[in-house]
Amino acid sequence: MALGRQPVPHSAPETRALLKRPTWETGLWSWLTTVDHKRLGILYFVTTFAFFILGSLEAAVIRVQLAAPNQQLVTPDFYNQLFTVHGVTMVFLAIMPLGTAFANYFVPLQIGARDLAFPRLNAFGYWAYLAGGLIFYSSFLLGGAPDAGWFAYAPMTMTEYNPGQGIDFYMVGLLISGIGTLVTAMNLIVTIVNMRAPGMSMMRMPLFPWMMLVTAFLVIFAFPPLTIALFEVIMDRSFGTLFFNPEGGGLPILWQHLFWIFGHPEVYIVILPAFGIISEVIPTFSRKPLFGYPMVVLAGIFIGFMGFAVWSHHMFTTGMGPMANSIFAITSFVIAIPTGVKIFNWMATMWAGRIWFTTAMLFATAFLVTFTMGGITGIMVAVPPFDAQAQDSYFVVAHFHYVMGGGALLSFFAGIYYWFPKMTGRMLSERIGKWVFALVVGGFHLVFFPQHFLGLLGMPRRIQTYDTGLGWDFYNLLSSIGAGVLGLGVMLFIFSLLRDMRSGKEAGDDPWDGRTLEWSISSPPPHHDFGDLPIVTDRDPVWLAKHPELIEKRDELSESSDGAPEAPNAADDEDELVHIPGQSWFPFLASVGLFVGGMAAVYHNWFLGALSVGFITLCVYAWAFEGVGGHYLRVRPNERRSTGLASIRPLSEMAGKGQS
Repeated sequence: MALGRQPVPHSAPETRALLKRPTWETGLWSWLTTVDHKRLGILYFVTTFAFFILGSLEAAVIRVQLAAPNQQLVTPDFYNQLFTVHGVTMVFLAIMPLGTAFANYFVPLQIGARDLAFPRLNAFGYWAYLAGGLIFYSSFLLGGAPDAGWFAYAPMTMTEYNPGQGIDFYMVGLLISGIGTLVTAMNLIVTIVNMRAPGMSMMRMPLFPWMMLVTAFLVIFAFPPLTIALFEVIMDRSFGTLFFNPEGGGLPILWQHLFWIFGHPEVYIVILPAFGIISEVIPTFSRKPLFGYPMVVLAGIFIGFMGFAVWSHHMFTTGMGPMANSIFAITSFVIAIPTGVKIFNWMATMWAGRIWFTTAMLFATAFLVTFTMGGITGIMVAVPPFDAQAQDSYFVVAHFHYVMGGGALLSFFAGIYYWFPKMTGRMLSERIGKWVFALVVGGFHLVFFPQHFLGLLGMPRRIQTYDTGLGWDFYNLLSSIGAGVLGLGVMLFIFSLLRDMRSGKEAGDDPWDGRTLEWSISSPPPHHDFGDLPIVTDRDPVWLAKHPELIEKRDELSESSDGAPEAPNAADDEDELVHIPGQSWFPFLASVGLFVGGMAAVYHNWFLGALSVGFITLCVYAWAFEGVGGHYLRVRPNERRSTGLASIRPLSEMAGKGQS
């Protein structure tokens, strides 16, 4: 994809086709063949939210089942399937890909790029993720879902103990979904490293792309151990190998090591994008630059490194011995330090700021409280003697929901309310948003805070029912009521989203007085993102272009001064041709081959599997020789000015617009 200026041939028409391939602007075909990062971001948002609703419905059934003692709403076997599918859905198919959705849409906009580095690979990443999710969920319709917990400990996954095909759907579905996650991570790394706008050094880059860069490296190094473990279970179940069979010399504990070498970095794969979102929301609505930018960046990098050094704190009760337990307890304490640094940086940013309590800012402050509570209980379970008592109890359930559920969920709500105007050109209702905030945050704490007490009272996780008289009745009832309140908040949010998408108040290009490059272009963004690639001379380029009086005060506001910004990229009188990548069927067709091959692996139909491999190979070769495709869009000087920093108006012209 061309990034810089393209010479305009004297005979060039308004647009010039590169290849004679069909192009659909609207309709179903346009979504199946799109390679536009914004459209793929929307597909990620819709898909992850659909999986989130499915996971929430499963959680609702679980909470109704546990609302009172001795309930028999569902059978024990179906209950096992429910909590397994709920956990896998929320971790792998909803919350983690939601960070990818934000990254797909906003990373190119924030770094001044026109797309991701490999648009068709980006499309393939989405379709592979969807194919894996569909394989996993088809288990409900084709003989039973997996029932071994979201971490699927061996030897419960062996055919002798789990003869159905639910485990096969789990292993194959996650394996294929992981392919999509890996290729998207590689794409983000190349994009962020190589495609930043002129002048945007790494230390001028917004925090959200920074955190996505760290997250992408975490994915690259964390997913291979999980992939190995999934493949070994598939081999055990399909070909009788003995990786996890103790009777044949296999080691069931090997699964735990491989899974948690992935599983704890996975916590940060989920939470680092949330950190990036919070680092964009809080400075904007505090009207201050982010305090301690270099420390926030270094803390994120340190978290990425240390995330691989704490996995065995999930295994304190497996008999590793006091030396190993002590070492992993210490590393678990150490990793809390950079997280604490970030929290204090966000609080210092808010300190003495002119805080504008929009719905996005309310969710951001709720994130600070909720995630801090989850971090405190994390320190508690990092103490081996305490963990020995809390292990496999509802205390652990409460802890990881406060970290991965509340922490990530609340920040993503903040991100949606913050960036919805940029995506749609319309505002989400702030009045309804306040009610959504109250119901979601109040319901969340009502669900999970009582579960700390349930765990301390000895209630084990993964039980289908319980007897009365154990002291668990009241707390379970509170938790189930909270699930209803939380569900009401989510439904109100969906209503607001659907209504305001069509008839919400027009937002304008910059309703929040934003600070990063996405707020310098129209809402929704044009297909080509930027008519003229901006020249960046500061960490807050849009603010300083709108508020020239801040240049003299920059050192007082933050230690991050890069010097006075130069004049923005002025457009000359020459027309420019911007390359628009062409649509392609092959990413979608390759993912169809993955889906068929995955189902063939589940049912041990190796002939169909071989055909699928051949079909995928043909798609990849056709994709490779397809050419760049697309067309050139002529951008005139006035169009470049309408989508670049040169169009940003001074503060005096913005009085009363987007201000509290």
